[in-house]
Amino acid sequence: MTANQTGAAGAPDAQGAVAMPLPAGPFAGPTAFAQLVRDTFARAAEAGWREIVVSDASFADWPLGERAVVQSLQDWAQAGRRFTMLARQYDEVCRRHARFVTWRRTWAHLIDCRRSAQADPLELPSAIWTPAWALRRLDLERSTGVCGSEPERRLQLREVLDEWLRQSTPGLPASTLGL
Repeated sequence: MTANQTGAAGAPDAQGAVAMPLPAGPFAGPTAFAQLVRDTFARAAEAGWREIVVSDASFADWPLGERAVVQSLQDWAQAGRRFTMLARQYDEVCRRHARFVTWRRTWAHLIDCRRSAQADPLELPSAIWTPAWALRRLDLERSTGVCGSEPERRLQLREVLDEWLRQSTPGLPASTLGL
């Protein structure tokens, strides 16, 4: 991973323990990106972040189906939390991330899956936003981008995501009901 660590010590988490901060700066490559996704969800569980927003055209190359990622999300999930997911389509999520889809079904009351079907896959942000940290992939082919906890970075990304969310419709139902 090429992102730099911020500060020598992290902020206290929900239990008062001090955890290492997430990296800040540029990252490059699919391995670094996947590790940042894993670390973000683990940190969200440790810190008790109340909200997570993720966005990607398909989430095909995200490690959402990994046991460790789903366990981190399970540890994070509780009343009062909110997980928002925005995609162009969810076919790859269902095909590649069965553990995540099962977790989503269990916690459907905390998760808002949104769909932007008309979006250009290269325009829809590939990003993670949290109240304390944000990540955005700028080059999807090379999986490069920037991340950090700077308020300006988080605010700018949240504004972009909110605009996409305003134009979206519900997607990835928790269950499919037949007649």
